[in-house]
Amino acid sequence: MAETDNIIIKDSLDGLGTDAYGNYLAHALCLAGSCKLKYNGEERQLQAGNLMIVRKGKLVDRIRPAEDFRVKVIYVASEFIELSTPLSNYGMKGQLALFLDPVMKLDAGQLELCRKDFEMVEERLAQTDHHFRRDLLIASVQLLIIDFFDFHSHLYGVDNIPLQSAAIMSRFLNMLENGTYREHREVKWFADKLCVTPKYLSEVSRKVSGYPANYWINLYTVLDISRLLRDKSLTFVRISDMFGFSSPAYFSRYVQQHLGVSPTEYRG
Repeated sequence: MAETDNIIIKDSLDGLGTDAYGNYLAHALCLAGSCKLKYNGEERQLQAGNLMIVRKGKLVDRIRPAEDFRVKVIYVASEFIELSTPLSNYGMKGQLALFLDPVMKLDAGQLELCRKDFEMVEERLAQTDHHFRRDLLIASVQLLIIDFFDFHSHLYGVDNIPLQSAAIMSRFLNMLENGTYREHREVKWFADKLCVTPKYLSEVSRKVSGYPANYWINLYTVLDISRLLRDKSLTFVRISDMFGFSSPAYFSRYVQQHLGVSPTEYRG
């Protein structure tokens, strides 16, 4: 992948949540106005001075910008983010918190610093004749991420997450990101793969994220199911089969339990 493919800069949210940016993390700095959107089925608003970081673009839909909305968006490929992320365990806490709520409200000083970081990445991306361009871009994105960590830690506080706990949680989330929950939704199965006990995995998850392991398994499952339910070309039986439910009735009970309505009611 070329460096221009690793980092893409846009002046609108067009395409966010589509397959075009499926492998990218989106970092959107609202410069003026406001924009309403749905994130994980909940109404959100991006306003001037807000920074939005979206790791899973498919959680975003119904983007409705106001006429005066101005935004700068930096898309960074997932693999390039991994190369650029600093060696800090704080990234795990930030990742989990932003998964639940992707919008950070910056103060005046943070906003100015974030604006400069965005401009720096854009300027460095334009330096196509730099002999060490890849290293230059990695360093630029890393600085951006370090400032994001700082913004987030001022909002939510800093917790010292042990290296082993961060590593286990990272591997656990990677399995969920890869869709393993479609076949396996038992904490024991994930714990076995991670060579720990189910109790230990849930303790680590609670320590790092504030939630037990089954919370994240169910969250990823429900997010995927709700997205598929919105696709009216898919039958309930088909969706049930995709997740390995023993029967459509069991699938319906699972949806009722986690979404509060039946599949038919959710689809409307």
